[in-house]
Amino acid sequence: MDYTQPDDEQARSFSLRSRPWAAALIMIGGIVALILSIGLSISFGAAEIKFATVWEAIFHYNPDLTQHQIIQELRLPRVLGGAMVGTSFAVAGAIMQGMTRNPLADSGLLGLNAGAGFALALCFSFFPGLPFLYLILYSFLGAGLGAGLVYGIGSMVKGGLTPLRLVLAGAAVSALLSALSEGLALYFRIGQDLAFWYAGGVAGTTWLQLKIMFPWVLVAVVGAIFLSRSITMLSLGDDVAKGLGLRSGTVKLVGAIIVLILAGAAVSVVGAVGFVGLIIPHLTRKLVGVDYRLIIPCSAVLGALLVVFADLAARMVNPPYETPLGALIALIGVPFFLYISRKEVREL
Repeated sequence: MDYTQPDDEQARSFSLRSRPWAAALIMIGGIVALILSIGLSISFGAAEIKFATVWEAIFHYNPDLTQHQIIQELRLPRVLGGAMVGTSFAVAGAIMQGMTRNPLADSGLLGLNAGAGFALALCFSFFPGLPFLYLILYSFLGAGLGAGLVYGIGSMVKGGLTPLRLVLAGAAVSALLSALSEGLALYFRIGQDLAFWYAGGVAGTTWLQLKIMFPWVLVAVVGAIFLSRSITMLSLGDDVAKGLGLRSGTVKLVGAIIVLILAGAAVSVVGAVGFVGLIIPHLTRKLVGVDYRLIIPCSAVLGALLVVFADLAARMVNPPYETPLGALIALIGVPFFLYISRKEVREL
């Protein structure tokens, strides 16, 4: 399949395959399901809590009650953090796949997550005790470093960038940055601090982290929605987009900034969790069509649902111990990645 030169028939098929009614059902049903899943996730854990108690703890908080403290200080920020992380990864993946026309694009596969993790390792090594706001900012820079290395290496290969070449470059860069992070962990004895980010998970998320993360994610998601029409044009190919009067370079720059913000913010909270940005946009396109004005908001809702349910499963698989969130999502993501790569990619 040619990812750079779409023909007229392909462009017409793109414009026709759009299902707003399906998007409306996903948004309404997804939001209802997300609210219910948040309630379930707050209720279940090492200490099971009745839903009525959850309701009281949220709307009539009593700091003298232990169960209310567990809900307000541990479970509620954890669940809300998971929802924001899922939204961030899913929207970032949708933007990357639309702008690059690469069906394998995902922040984890293309080095952004590893770059953000490397930046966190540097912070823990040389600037211990750095406030969370600065950790997020350094995560943005690290994500940019990972993306720059991947695209730089991929563009050096004769024949240009293909989806599989980008993924191979992403695997190489991710391995390099992960190895450097582990080296820093050993040398500076910060392995315990980095262990959480290696495993991936939302345990330990605090209200302060959410307060700092929320404005970044909100602005980035709103920006992605405003950019969605232009991303739809880019998904038809650069020639078609330019013919429609789109300033492709400006759109790609703004889209890249949004992706770096979303990936950096998510990694700073949840760590090395991949495949959310790969699975959700593909699933959403199957359901709502190829219009990114529908794909991006629906991906935001479905991404949040995936991470919230995965986090709930991580606590329920082997209680009272927790299974790493990244490992559970990888159980779905790896077979899905192999399926997509086999279906879409025909040459190295």
